[in-house]
Amino acid sequence: MKIGILGGGQLGRMMFQETIGLDLDIHFLDRSRHFPVGKIAQHFFEGDFTNYDDVLQFGLDKDVITIEIERVNVDALEELEQQGKIVHPSPKALRIIQDKGLQKEFYTKNNLPTSDYTIYENAEAVVKAVKAGELSIPFVQKARKDGYDGKGVFVVKHENDLTHLLNGPCLVEELVEIEKELAVIACRNTKNEIVTYDVVEMVFDPEANLVKFLFAPAEISSDIELQCKILAKTLIEKFEISGLLAVEFFLTKAGQVLINEVAPRPHNSGHHTIDASVCSQFENHIRGVAGFPLGNTELYKKGAMVNILGEEGFTGNAKYLGLEDILSLSNVHVHMYGKEITKPKRKMGHINVLGQDRQEIEDKIDKINQFFKVIA
Repeated sequence: MKIGILGGGQLGRMMFQETIGLDLDIHFLDRSRHFPVGKIAQHFFEGDFTNYDDVLQFGLDKDVITIEIERVNVDALEELEQQGKIVHPSPKALRIIQDKGLQKEFYTKNNLPTSDYTIYENAEAVVKAVKAGELSIPFVQKARKDGYDGKGVFVVKHENDLTHLLNGPCLVEELVEIEKELAVIACRNTKNEIVTYDVVEMVFDPEANLVKFLFAPAEISSDIELQCKILAKTLIEKFEISGLLAVEFFLTKAGQVLINEVAPRPHNSGHHTIDASVCSQFENHIRGVAGFPLGNTELYKKGAMVNILGEEGFTGNAKYLGLEDILSLSNVHVHMYGKEITKPKRKMGHINVLGQDRQEIEDKIDKINQFFKVIA
């Protein structure tokens, strides 16, 4: 089986690393062999996954095509599908997921819980709605397309913020009073077998709007856990996705579970599964798209994932400070992505931490934050 993956970043790198033991024929497409996958994968083709011709040519000799990033050329994937290639996630699902406005409409159409929203053509229309009394501050503005890793999201708390709105088509959501941000990763194969990982609890960097670290399993009631898992299974079935679907939730202060957004690929909220779970999210994604039986998602023990970001004030060739200090800690696993250049807030790697309880894990996270830095 010849599997083609669109994207050569850290997610593709970890997919490749986690499935080497299966000895599959995996090929990658991205713009430069200097990207994380290109350094370790034999079959790497330089090209643009947003370009119709590049994606079409790449996929013509593949049996299965999948992704590690949503911003790919869907028209080319549709053509490949019409030519008999297996494409996961399907182009139909990808078109919806690429557009946050269509995502929200999908949830509404299927009677799935999500925060109230309104779609606008541009920033000027948002300002006009505020001045007309149709929209009240505070609110969250999201670009309909191309938002990722905190980009494409802007929180409006004061009227002065209106001068900094995102340009282009967008949606505006109510600013929900959040108790916790949660996520579940579901996996489905072509036989409609579905498994889910434990619900995780995410803690965000308020400035970069990136996940700083997450805990697994989340400290929530069994009822909330069940709601999240049922919604994740419902979504992956309704989207008819094979492979992974990561689902992010808001748990409101009133105890309501709301769907925030989804990603049809390995996700930041599942990086801990490399070391904490029987079968990682990365292996299960490949199992799902290839039609193999799905792996056991059970946690070995409680764990956490710490995002490693480039330090403020440093741009250039990456250097790691404090690596020996971190490697001296027990049940701490370092995963750097092989990115040559660091810059402030850039994702450079992550560190997984395992422990018997949350306090032990948080103590280790404190030491990681104290000692380990990526500078230039």
